[in-house]
Amino acid sequence: MNTTSPKKIALVTGAGSGIGRAVALGLLSDGWTVVLAGRRAEPLQTLATEAGRRGQTALAVPTDVTDPGSVQALFDTIGHSFGRLDLLFNNAGVNAPALPMDELPLEKWFDVLNTNVTGVFLCARAAFGLMRRQSPQGGRIINNGSISAHTPRPFTAPYTASKHAVTGLTKALALDGRAFNIVASQIDIGNALTELSERMTRGVLQANGTVAPEPMMDVNHVANAVCHIAALPLETNVLNLTIMASAMPYVGRG
Repeated sequence: MNTTSPKKIALVTGAGSGIGRAVALGLLSDGWTVVLAGRRAEPLQTLATEAGRRGQTALAVPTDVTDPGSVQALFDTIGHSFGRLDLLFNNAGVNAPALPMDELPLEKWFDVLNTNVTGVFLCARAAFGLMRRQSPQGGRIINNGSISAHTPRPFTAPYTASKHAVTGLTKALALDGRAFNIVASQIDIGNALTELSERMTRGVLQANGTVAPEPMMDVNHVANAVCHIAALPLETNVLNLTIMASAMPYVGRG
């Protein structure tokens, strides 16, 4: 059942593939107008065209979340096109090779931090400003954390550090947004099956040094969880939500 007004505007970053694409599809099905952001224009436009054929409204805006000018251009487009933003799903992120940290090229560290922390901050900052100034005031920001926001995998220092930082940012947003009816959530996802995570079904390095395949879950369960949070009234929030493949090695890591 559609419980969301079609006039509500959502932004999904990293919308061209994986979790971002699944969430964008879920929001579109729930009646949201969805702005699709990501570095690659082609998959964004393909998704927007598919949405249009179904009578849904999506706008593709190629964006580099690590570039302040690109993020500003994205939010200028949202402001000019719709005049407001009701939801940001801050999803764009990258990982680094699983290497001992002394072997990890420094540019990989900076790439992960620039995308997963600075990119999340830049989008949250711009969304916060738009939500603060629009009428009616307020909105919702959902940050994509990770199981790694709680517990690392072997040789994942950049990714783990970035996701711990997202937790701090989410809490700061939740606190600072109170005065402006802006709420913030974090969804920590474990082993959602996408084209990027499919390799995990063939083997992942474990804490004991072995390599083992891991159970996965349908990415649509993540989309459903995000859509549930998005549909809540702003006086209600899910501050933190962990959704994971039930038998994945999280609780027993280490």
